[in-house]
Amino acid sequence: MRSRWMTLAVAAVSAGVVASLTLVPTAQAEDNGLAKTPLMGWSGWGFLQRDPSAAKFKAQVDALVSSGLKADGYVYANMDDFWYKCPGSQGPDVDANGRWVTDTTHFPGSGGKDGMQVLADYVHSKGLKFGLYVTPGISAQAVAKKTKILGSSHTADQIVSGSSASNFNCKGMKNIDFSKPGAQQFINSWADEFASWGVDYLKLDGVGSSKTADVKAWSSALKQTGRPIALNLSASLSASSTWSSLANSWRIDGDIGASPRGSSFPLTSWTNVSKRFNDAAKYQPYAGSGGWNDLDSLGVGNGGNDGLTSPERQTNVALWALASSQYMLGADLTHLDSADKALLTNKKVIAIDQDGIAAKRISDSGNEQVFAKKEKNGTWQIGIFNTDTSSSHTFSLPLSKLGISGSAKLTDVLSGKDLGTHSTYTTGVAAGGVAFTTVTP
Repeated sequence: MRSRWMTLAVAAVSAGVVASLTLVPTAQAEDNGLAKTPLMGWSGWGFLQRDPSAAKFKAQVDALVSSGLKADGYVYANMDDFWYKCPGSQGPDVDANGRWVTDTTHFPGSGGKDGMQVLADYVHSKGLKFGLYVTPGISAQAVAKKTKILGSSHTADQIVSGSSASNFNCKGMKNIDFSKPGAQQFINSWADEFASWGVDYLKLDGVGSSKTADVKAWSSALKQTGRPIALNLSASLSASSTWSSLANSWRIDGDIGASPRGSSFPLTSWTNVSKRFNDAAKYQPYAGSGGWNDLDSLGVGNGGNDGLTSPERQTNVALWALASSQYMLGADLTHLDSADKALLTNKKVIAIDQDGIAAKRISDSGNEQVFAKKEKNGTWQIGIFNTDTSSSHTFSLPLSKLGISGSAKLTDVLSGKDLGTHSTYTTGVAAGGVAFTTVTP
């Protein structure tokens, strides 16, 4: 083991710094009554990616229940892209009112019900919540066909600005000019359809500061449906309080996935996980009840197919939990690795994510990253991370950095092992790993 000492100077700690670690979120939260704590579940993009089907999705839903993950709080099952018909660059196929139509080849309807409603019913029958995916704008096909907008006398061609909107895979979406009559009504009609299908969560992909009007329109539209539908924004959104007033979670970086196109594995990479350190610190002030930073799905669950070493998997889980990130899985749940499952169902880790307190970064020095947060009962949760993936290091943290005078009891979060009572925490951390610790004054 190569030793390196991290000395966090006591003299640098002022009462103000210590107080700032006990953050009470002040950002104005989305007021739809949802996501009082970070949402938990499973997202189809991580494993299913470009080739989803009703049968494949149901298999994951079944595993979410049979594995015990549902009982641990993972209750959302979210369909991502490729659920709708996309014939080419002309944009998604649409119904008579300009809304995407379900790909019935992979998601057949039944008894007059749309394929997505059939899937939502199945998810609900398992005691879970159903999520769906959409992108900003309106299909170019709707514009060309001048489809009628429900709830107005206007047509699709009358609400567009002419420029292309974001749709990463299908393409063919046109921007909506929300100053035009009929624009909001179109989004309302689409949200109403999703609500009628039983959607509980909607991922709005391809948005950012230039699409704030779209976010506002969808936020308003979901509320007017009368159905509780959590809104997630994606991806790499700017650090801004704008999103917390409109949505329940927002992606703060790009995709966590690292697999080549056409493959589900590896789920992620160290490069994609480690870039979240800076983002978790930068976006920390904007998390709070009703709206959470989304570090993307966890890249843990399939052992050697995760793309991470065992210590790096612990880092992935610990950073997400300390950040109180939205906690979604991306793995193939039908082939869960036993060690990974133990990480994902660790009740202490889940509780730290669900406490609703986003940790602050209190050290960023070379290979050393330290995140800490104080619980309401005075207990601290800390993560001392080693970002060097080639060698272990020894770090030292004076507990006075947390505002603790004297000694405190230390407990390893992952193992539950009693680490003794100390005034300075000195620990070895594996390459790419974390010392995830509860500090009880």
